[in-house]
Amino acid sequence: MTECSRIPCMRPLTRRAFLASPAALAVTEVRKAGDFVLHSDDRYYSAFPSAVLLPPGEILVAFRRAPERRKLGAAGVSHTDANSQLVLLRSRDNGRSWPREPELLYAHPLGGSQDPCLIALADGTVVCASYLWVRIEGPGRDAVPATVRLGDYAFHGGYLLRSRDGGRTWEGPWTPPPVPGRNALDCYGAPLPAYNRGAMCQTRDGRLHWAVAYPKGRERAAGTDVHWMVSDDGGKTWQYRSVIASDSRASFNETSLYETPSGALVAFLRTEGLDGRAAVARLEPGGEKFGPWQDAGWRGHPCQGARLEDGRVLLVYGYRHPPFGIRARVLDPECTDFARAPELVLRDDGGGTDLGYPWAVTLPGRRALVVYYFQKDNGTRHIAGTWLEY
Repeated sequence: MTECSRIPCMRPLTRRAFLASPAALAVTEVRKAGDFVLHSDDRYYSAFPSAVLLPPGEILVAFRRAPERRKLGAAGVSHTDANSQLVLLRSRDNGRSWPREPELLYAHPLGGSQDPCLIALADGTVVCASYLWVRIEGPGRDAVPATVRLGDYAFHGGYLLRSRDGGRTWEGPWTPPPVPGRNALDCYGAPLPAYNRGAMCQTRDGRLHWAVAYPKGRERAAGTDVHWMVSDDGGKTWQYRSVIASDSRASFNETSLYETPSGALVAFLRTEGLDGRAAVARLEPGGEKFGPWQDAGWRGHPCQGARLEDGRVLLVYGYRHPPFGIRARVLDPECTDFARAPELVLRDDGGGTDLGYPWAVTLPGRRALVVYYFQKDNGTRHIAGTWLEY
């Protein structure tokens, strides 16, 4: 069962955990202050968190929680579960303490929800994007028209929720439109709603930007690409703009967006087919289309960026290669040095590939909190955090 988590004792980032020259340490000036467990319960498989900071000093951490099926006879864990729900933890003191039990954010009546992705808008509204897997079974399962299937589950696409009271109550779900020109279908034969795991971005003009993944074709082997959609009403309705990244050499999916001081929009993309390396695409200020995607040159996925007080960008990502864990880079304000910025190892003590999905929030006093899901020795998947100072 869970216990209330509190900030651990401060400790510096070790030399072993910093993969760069000694000179680079003075440049980044980012120090690890400690790791802690936000939520762990042996009855549940907790994963895929996101986080937002709300005034005055509230932090919301949302994640997907499903039964730990190995406790109920299953041979292993799975990312699809008909009982997976969206839940959240709320700290009211800038992350110093956390409740033992999470609040229910949303349980979709049709199936299992995944990857709640939060964003706090300028007007105080909190938007949560998720997507849905529906269990299919019986002799008629082959007649279910869903384009994307995984074992006993069919993919039903994305949906969005909105809260106007700090995540205490939620409105929705709203169903986003499909990517135009594609014939992907949901479980009931309707066009598949757009979806994604990753951070939306509200730009200074108030518009909400979303990088959505979508199947290239009806065969799973065709993979996915990523597209740009924009909302003028806080996520209730969406307009398709253009493709962000599509290529026969690779597949793109879980993507986060970030606005730079110049007004450029940067997409940090997860890839398949590039040996686990991330990719980056950039929309210049006032542009109508993203430029060609670039291989970041380093392994890690998915990525998410948060602005530090000094204007630099903390980019965090999971590392699903030995030694398994969580890593980060500190980029210049315009995110132009992604290929050469030194890499920080935040955790290298993970128990395998099933971990990661970090999400960072920055706090007053030059602090940052990175949340992610973690496990050791193939044990209970739980939500953990790392504190950084700079």
